[in-house]
Amino acid sequence: MFSSDRSAQRKFLAKSWEKYKANQLLEPLELQLAKIIEKHPEYQEIINNLDTEYFPEQGKINPFLHINLHLSLQDQLSLDQPKGIKKIYNSLVKKIKDTHRVEHIMMEQIAEMIFNSQKNNKPMDQEQYLRSLKELI
Repeated sequence: MFSSDRSAQRKFLAKSWEKYKANQLLEPLELQLAKIIEKHPEYQEIINNLDTEYFPEQGKINPFLHINLHLSLQDQLSLDQPKGIKKIYNSLVKKIKDTHRVEHIMMEQIAEMIFNSQKNNKPMDQEQYLRSLKELI
């Protein structure tokens, strides 16, 4: 799964979902991805469209990017990295009372951090990322 090959990543996601639907034995990462897809019925039919391009300027959300942002956030939370993110998450859940919505709100900040890093050709600013999350509390 952890490949820079976009095609391989998409195939892994699609295969994980197909295995889940067929009640086949899944590796932990496959199960984690399938559970994310399960929460997104709008992606379940299109997850096999491996070659489709998704352009935000055309109002299209890239389901593969969206799923991977969920995965990234869940990994951050499981490791509490950057330090303090789990506390921020718990505070937001207490405030909003919807874990999936909180993930989406936090994922917007991850996407912003990645965008700024790429736009400015600089490393990701985790301190700014944490500050922007704390402002949501």
